[in-house]
Amino acid sequence: MVELPQDLDGAIAQARTATIAAIADGYCLLQVELVFPELKAQPIAEQFLSVWEAIGSPPKVLFPDAGAAALARRDWGDVPFAISDIGTRSRSIKTRLSPDDPWFVAIEPSAVEVAQIEQLSNFAGDRPVVLLLPRLEDITTIGIGYAARQLRERFLNRIESCYYIQPLDGATLFRCYPSPWQVWRETEEGTQEMIWETPTKPVGDELERILSGEADADATSDSGDDRPKPPKKAGFLTEIQRFLNALNQ
Repeated sequence: MVELPQDLDGAIAQARTATIAAIADGYCLLQVELVFPELKAQPIAEQFLSVWEAIGSPPKVLFPDAGAAALARRDWGDVPFAISDIGTRSRSIKTRLSPDDPWFVAIEPSAVEVAQIEQLSNFAGDRPVVLLLPRLEDITTIGIGYAARQLRERFLNRIESCYYIQPLDGATLFRCYPSPWQVWRETEEGTQEMIWETPTKPVGDELERILSGEADADATSDSGDDRPKPPKKAGFLTEIQRFLNALNQ
């Protein structure tokens, strides 16, 4: 069983491993999410992009705008992959792409760029597209009507979440491909114990039931057996908060 990482470096290393495994299994549209508001995308991307060495070819790397792309080119110096930007609705992303690009990584695309990201996926075909730290599900931008529903069915629902980690209030929502989604809860001793596994991402009322223990009680009642005592993992939330505090000093 995959366990919670001890720190941010461990989370990025797990994300690289999960991405490699998902691409090897044939997934072409992936996303990697580390849901910490304080994180800066560029240093995370710089660490993550070493994944290309295992895949065997450098990707085309796309930032949300020309300014972010220029900053990465300046800070990263001589790198083996091309850096560009996603562009705008008035400037097609296809002008930034080439049939010779072996695969693609889009850094921190938001709901504003969802049309360009869909174009990227269509252009890529069976070449992998990895969305790193995406923010595509902004309901205020995408909307809730027919067009938004079509977008989800046509594109958003095809994205495989190969790595996801989000601290909650005293808990963590976690997924590392090919493992299922997991919910970990902080104990009184300051450790984390895995309390639930599910093949799909738990959200809303389902997540609340898991965290409150109602889902566990229902499962125990249905099976007639006590669930086995889950494993415990120490310190992730504490260590990640220390790291974020250090970044903000």
